[in-house]
Amino acid sequence: MYSRIITLIIKELQMLWVDRSSRMILIMPVILQLGLFPFAATLEVTHNTLAVYNADKGAQSLELIKRFSKAQAFNELIPLYSEGDIQDVIDNQKALIVLRFPSDFSRYIEIGQPIKIQALLDGRRSNSGQIALGYVQQILQNYNNERLTEQQRHPPSVLITRHWFNPNLDYVRHIVPGLVAIITTVSTLIVTALSVAREREQGTFDQLLVSPLTPGMIMIGKAVPAMIVAMSQATIILLAGIFVYHIPFMGSLALLYLCMVFYIMALIGFGLLIASICATQQQAFLGVFSFMMPTVLLSGFVSPVENMPRWLQYLDWLNPLRHFIVIVKGIFLKDMDHLLVLGNLWPLWVIAIGTLSLANWKFRQQLS
Repeated sequence: MYSRIITLIIKELQMLWVDRSSRMILIMPVILQLGLFPFAATLEVTHNTLAVYNADKGAQSLELIKRFSKAQAFNELIPLYSEGDIQDVIDNQKALIVLRFPSDFSRYIEIGQPIKIQALLDGRRSNSGQIALGYVQQILQNYNNERLTEQQRHPPSVLITRHWFNPNLDYVRHIVPGLVAIITTVSTLIVTALSVAREREQGTFDQLLVSPLTPGMIMIGKAVPAMIVAMSQATIILLAGIFVYHIPFMGSLALLYLCMVFYIMALIGFGLLIASICATQQQAFLGVFSFMMPTVLLSGFVSPVENMPRWLQYLDWLNPLRHFIVIVKGIFLKDMDHLLVLGNLWPLWVIAIGTLSLANWKFRQQLS
């Protein structure tokens, strides 16, 4: 029995390596995503344009404008000379934020009276605008604190911020551990779903029907190559994260790989289910893509799960990527406690049992 399964595994791996398109699908996403995502897929706001309409021309407003021009979030500052220019720069997306200083700004600052600065944001880029506005507010807060100190007064309260597990807010530390889960998901689903579809297109699937292989053996033969490929890619990303991007690995490597096995088993179940209802490789690829989009968007990698409606959070419990994202980031960045890991591991175990059982039932129907 074991020799038959091993033979099928070897055959699957040879098919993946011999086929040029399969090699490209497995190799290129790892290289591209590992090279581009840590720098391109970021929510940080840098190199944007700030426009300023200063009706004051006093020393205090000029001092603030000088500070804004040196902020990392803005690499260009556009001076505006009339109210009409404000609409023009926003309509044509020449600036992300427009600041409007009133004509009596400096006078009010000198006598210690509060005065408002108007900030106009481009609502078409609401997320970037809100982040950039936070930088503006921070610069303004620092300026106000310095003014109070000069007047020998103290701010009513001071907030001291410390970021655990990522003290410098390096966005690479957020992206790279997540890539372990994302690329593992892509490779596992593609290898599993396309392997069965390829058998059908080439006519070799019928040979499995008359072979001495049982449905369980066929499932194992299709699952093990996907697990080997996925774990190899995950290892490459881990090594690149540690030695290329210099992200400290804080947790247990053995525990991470154990969790990865359960996660890949859950994905294999979904991949075999997709393969069982697809007749061609094109259909299988579209099925994988249709499954991947909501899986990634609802995983917490892009936006917090807590922001979703309550009913969707319950439905998202069936999303294996949601649980594995928490595990891989927790183990990688902060050495997550074993009990917390277990809290996200047992859903993967339940999902794996459910999807593999359903896939086995579908295979038995097709082979009977």
